[in-house]
Amino acid sequence: QVQTVESGGGLVQAGGSLRLSCAASGRTASRYTMGWFRQAPGKEREFVAAISRSGGSTYYADSVKGRFTISRDNAKNTVYLQMNSLKPDDTAVYYCATGPARIDTPSREYEYHYWGQGTQVTVSS
Repeated sequence: QVQTVESGGGLVQAGGSLRLSCAASGRTASRYTMGWFRQAPGKEREFVAAISRSGGSTYYADSVKGRFTISRDNAKNTVYLQMNSLKPDDTAVYYCATGPARIDTPSREYEYHYWGQGTQVTVSS
């Protein structure tokens, strides 16, 4: 079974940056799409970004496009989410997920079979 462990969350001021990391166990490298989702208090979990198996294709939610960058290092079984120009609305628990999701339809949660425990990102005004 694949396990994912997120790290890099924390408290930052608006306009600041954070880089989240997700280390995956098992045979994740080159096999699965990897994605980031987030859930704010009182809200449903929402898609943030995804990256294809090879890292050649990425997809972003409109709310983060131009500010966030997803990347992966298959040799390290790790996916990253570089978050710049953070806003208070970005405050949420961020989850790393992986599975056979298609990069052209990357927001289907049921296509991500493995989920991490989440890491808290808090952006202050």
